[in-house]
Amino acid sequence: MAMTEQNIMRKKMANTIRFLAADMVQSANSGHPGAPMGLADIAVVLSEHLNHNPKNPKWLNRDRVVFSGGHGSSLIYSLLHLWGYDVTLEDLKQFRQLDSKTPGHPEFGHTDGVEITTGPLGQGVANAVGFAMAEKYTANQVNSETCELIDHKVYCLCGDGDLQEGISYEACSLAGHNKLDNLVLIYDSNSITIEGDTSIAWSEDVEARFLAQGWDVKKINGHCYDEIDKVLNEVKTATKPTLIIANTIIGKGAMELEGSASTHGSPLGEEIIAQSKAKEGFPAEKFYIPEDVLVRFRSAIEKGDMLEKQWIQLHKQAPLIEQNVAMERLLNPDISTIEFPDFSNEPAMATRDSNGKILNAIAKALPSFVGGSADLAPSNKTELKDMGEFPKGRNMHFGIREHAMAAITNAMALYGTIIPFNATFFVFSDYLKPSARIAALTSIQNFFIWTHDSIGVGEDGPTHEPIEHMSQFRALPNFYVWRPADATENVEAWKTALTMNAPHGFVLSRQKLKTLKPERDFGDVSKGAYMVKEREGAGVTLMASGSELMLCLNAGCVLEEQGIKANVVSVPCLDLFNEQDEEYKKKIIRPMTKVLAVEASTATEYYRYADDVLGMESFGASAPADLLFEKFGFTIENIVKRAIALV
Repeated sequence: MAMTEQNIMRKKMANTIRFLAADMVQSANSGHPGAPMGLADIAVVLSEHLNHNPKNPKWLNRDRVVFSGGHGSSLIYSLLHLWGYDVTLEDLKQFRQLDSKTPGHPEFGHTDGVEITTGPLGQGVANAVGFAMAEKYTANQVNSETCELIDHKVYCLCGDGDLQEGISYEACSLAGHNKLDNLVLIYDSNSITIEGDTSIAWSEDVEARFLAQGWDVKKINGHCYDEIDKVLNEVKTATKPTLIIANTIIGKGAMELEGSASTHGSPLGEEIIAQSKAKEGFPAEKFYIPEDVLVRFRSAIEKGDMLEKQWIQLHKQAPLIEQNVAMERLLNPDISTIEFPDFSNEPAMATRDSNGKILNAIAKALPSFVGGSADLAPSNKTELKDMGEFPKGRNMHFGIREHAMAAITNAMALYGTIIPFNATFFVFSDYLKPSARIAALTSIQNFFIWTHDSIGVGEDGPTHEPIEHMSQFRALPNFYVWRPADATENVEAWKTALTMNAPHGFVLSRQKLKTLKPERDFGDVSKGAYMVKEREGAGVTLMASGSELMLCLNAGCVLEEQGIKANVVSVPCLDLFNEQDEEYKKKIIRPMTKVLAVEASTATEYYRYADDVLGMESFGASAPADLLFEKFGFTIENIVKRAIALV
């Protein structure tokens, strides 16, 4: 059957994308042309359905598009350029080059129009679920029966690799449970991965999997424009999240390489590209964009600008006063209105308990503050009292899905109306590390609540006692690990963290910690470390965080009785202390003193400042916490012995 004029133009537009992607990879001699060429037809039709504004990439009610297969970045950058975002043709020519706007995988904040950083497979699927959940919460806060201020869709393009990753199972299960009808997952089913045909390692029924998780599933030929158009119209009235299984050919249009695994992650070669262009009537010129193709893609600018102006006009209607107030509070949270709890009269309190009270104080002041736990809220102390359940309320139940939880809250943090937190036991931070890394890479203000912080977990034993985890996250650039020594430090930590555009991990105790009344004349919590006790003529400095600080304070008193004067320094956030200038560091750690650091973790990072470190050199054990601290040397007597050995 002959193609319609519209589909003839769509094919020309798709071929433009294909050859831009191929040229970008060839020019860089690096990259992945296969997926972009296979997805080009879908990208063209999806462009017709998207509501977005290239003139304002931050328009709140835009459709979100997540490219979970971030290795297909040449497709993303081609589209951003064609749509009219701040990605020039020269930027396409600088693909994968130093300091270019077009790095190997898309990075939020680096390239105009990129919604979130993707690349590690499966992350984008969970991110899309996060955007969809953020939209649902926001809509419930600002929409009324007569006016919907928030009503966009979230589209995610993913591949076989994304769906093989466990994080996608976690995230899609939660999406189905929450009936996220605003979420559309477009599965590029080309049956090819790096090693060859997916059948060598994968044989599951994807349709059955998603149906079992509560999704609608639709199947299409990913190269048939009419089928693509039809299904994208159908999903606009969905009552569940929708999976579109689009059967495609990897490297579509690449002559004899079409359908081959060799197109996945290697340039096609100049000869193949030239032959492919000639077959479709394109000139051999590199980075060629037909004028009529550009005009059609660039219509996104006029369309998007008009849609946003209509949306702004909607806000000005008189009946929307309450809705606009609600929107304003979400968009511009005022942290100065938070009434933090005062713990000065509390003799002792576990920092997980004080943290629970702090979370509730923040949530009371900021309607944008939402979050939950990976099925551990009673232990993490993260329940927001009397604040309801998602999607109308603040409490989110992630189930036992740590990795997806972190990726979901990453996206929620970038949505524009939400300050999220997530929680689990510190030992299970292993399960979400890749998402925490993306948060750090992208400067996402996501708050990770990690309780049961050390061998103080006690009877649960070494499987549940984190020892190397502090070192792991302290080694992560742009990630701030807090281990407060008492409830008051916990408050001060939050006051600092809320002002920073970065992820933070709060590492909190299960056991009660005595409330301190330190003399803070020599520094403050916001600088990461401060002098708790100064002794004139000190010959040793004791550094500690969390539960070990009190041990050091007591050890300092014993040392003084033995004629050795010791300064005691609290280190609630070593990452922040590392960032201070040398003058401040010398004020806190006096150069003439020997330094002993004490922490119930591997703690090797303290050797940056310390002459000796009393830390964990093995896994923990199963026993009451006080016996474990004694067994592993975290006692006043052992600290005194180690300090005397130094001086």
